[in-house]
Amino acid sequence: MPAITHAEAYLVDLEVETVRTDAVQSFLKQETIFVEIRTDDGGTGTGYAYTIGTGGTAVLALLRDYLVPRLVGADPRRVEAVWRDLFAATRATTVGAITSLALAAVDTALWDWRCRAADQPLWVLAGGAKDRIPLYDTEGGWLHLSTDELIAGARASQAAGWPGAKLKIGRSPVQDAERLAAVRAEVGPDFDLMLDANQSLTAAEAIRRARLLEASDPYWFEEPLPADDVSGHRALAEATSIPVAVGESMYSIGQFRDYLHRGAAGIVQVDVARIGGITPWLKVAHLAEAYNVTVCPHFLMELHVSLCCAVPNSGYLEHIPQLRAITGREIDVVDGHALPPTTAGLGIDWDRDAIDNRRIQ
Repeated sequence: MPAITHAEAYLVDLEVETVRTDAVQSFLKQETIFVEIRTDDGGTGTGYAYTIGTGGTAVLALLRDYLVPRLVGADPRRVEAVWRDLFAATRATTVGAITSLALAAVDTALWDWRCRAADQPLWVLAGGAKDRIPLYDTEGGWLHLSTDELIAGARASQAAGWPGAKLKIGRSPVQDAERLAAVRAEVGPDFDLMLDANQSLTAAEAIRRARLLEASDPYWFEEPLPADDVSGHRALAEATSIPVAVGESMYSIGQFRDYLHRGAAGIVQVDVARIGGITPWLKVAHLAEAYNVTVCPHFLMELHVSLCCAVPNSGYLEHIPQLRAITGREIDVVDGHALPPTTAGLGIDWDRDAIDNRRIQ
């Protein structure tokens, strides 16, 4: 039986690659929390989670003070057992963002070890449902950009062969509708345009705004309301033909169950870091499949490309490059589709020197 002999956690700060603003915040930096494990048979695993500017040191403290010490001596093959043990050990702080992010850093390290031990890439070991996933671009659609810049970004994505792009909304209702209509007029009807309000609206305002936006045929309406407003999302879903997309700000399987059971989610955007790792991510994806709902995960394209290809009900991968400063290569893209890595493990080519140079703690 292999056993974990060494485990450590540390924090790396990554500068943002481009200015990113939405209806409620700016992307300040990416605090990247790493966990590394070694086992007595020579195996290794590297996992990570992230924040977009605050809370990283709190996640790191939870790992160092409570979770990492429990890993030594554990059997890394028993991913479910380890996850449950850590969850139980932090029950006083679950369910919550800090604990879920900490669990994710450990769980992704265990999956990296598990895939390496099996000499299989993550997308195969986790299911192997498909060998590519369509991409949509977020980088050309931030809220601070002008309408002309939004058009230029969408046209560039279309010219690159990508089938979709995301636009942030959060200006006045008329401005949002006019900006969307202008982009739609340029890219035509066959290019998917996703909309993201970043939890900035009330249910009444979201219903009103959806009526203004429907004419431009958005592919989805993302996070229109605060994530804990399940009834508001259900009311919106019943009032509009635009699929309602939620999930990046949910931290437990139970939250997804409530949304799906009540018909409040048309697209599930589960984030592997925020849900607590690959182990619960797969459960959410399979739960969504049972409800015949598509999964289009939030952010972390370098990891989510493998998970999208692992499950049959994935629809889109979000393109936001943010790890280029600490990785040796980017994901492969062919004809607007991302291809999963073929190397054993998570398939992320970490630049160890670059990581060490950016360590904060």
